[in-house]
Amino acid sequence: MERTLARLLDSAALTPRGEPVPLGGGDIAEVQRLMTDQGAVVIKRDDPARLAGEADGLRALRQAGTRLIVPEVLAEGDGWLVMEALESGGGRSGGDAACLGEGLRALHADVGDAHGWPHDNACGLTPQPNAPLVDGRAFQRERRLLPLAEVCHQRGLMDSGLRRRLEAIAQGLEAWLPDAPASLVHGDLWSGNVLFTPKGPAIIDPAVYRHYPEVDLAMLTLFGAPGDAFFEAYWNGRAPADWPRRETLFQLYPLLNHLLLFGSGYRGAVERAVARLESETR
Repeated sequence: MERTLARLLDSAALTPRGEPVPLGGGDIAEVQRLMTDQGAVVIKRDDPARLAGEADGLRALRQAGTRLIVPEVLAEGDGWLVMEALESGGGRSGGDAACLGEGLRALHADVGDAHGWPHDNACGLTPQPNAPLVDGRAFQRERRLLPLAEVCHQRGLMDSGLRRRLEAIAQGLEAWLPDAPASLVHGDLWSGNVLFTPKGPAIIDPAVYRHYPEVDLAMLTLFGAPGDAFFEAYWNGRAPADWPRRETLFQLYPLLNHLLLFGSGYRGAVERAVARLESETR
């Protein structure tokens, strides 16, 4: 075991039992599980700034006090993050989906004065600027859509025509999207970051900030389907009439991020989302 990790565990009063065992699914960070005298922990090794952002996000999600399970941060520093290990649930039921919906609704009820976050963090490997703005439309435009469109264009992943179309959508948000309170959002809530444990649904690997709550919903539906029980519990009879339009809008940022991270295979998905939003304005 590396000395820096051993010192960090000691500072948290964690006594190892054996060596860390690699876990699958660590596409960005090195992820391991370690048994200690105090129970199992999960250890991540990554860029210190990214880990600090993740630790900050986990603490914020726990402090929101919802029914959702969030792993406790036990120690952090020197490129390491030590967290509580969660039990595997071995399956998912309709009750789990409803519990996830209720918990996410409670999380989004935690609102602040501005869209953004006190610190920048990362969504995957992509730096995520979070400087607060009072208006949510301006935040979506200036902190999410335009920066990623620019870098994708610079790297040859997006032609000038598509970039101009996306910029027009970003500049026209005030014409149809009402401003809204700035909800606490997980920020990267794809299905792989939701775990179903024996104690209920858990959320991991956040990229938190405050913004429209549909950010999390759109990410859940981008690569999966949380199901009717989830939406019934989440909306609780108050689904916005323009949810499909909002869903497409808030899927643009993660699609642009995937285009940046994984290449041109995601350009078609970006183009289709842009075309759907354009069709709504005609």
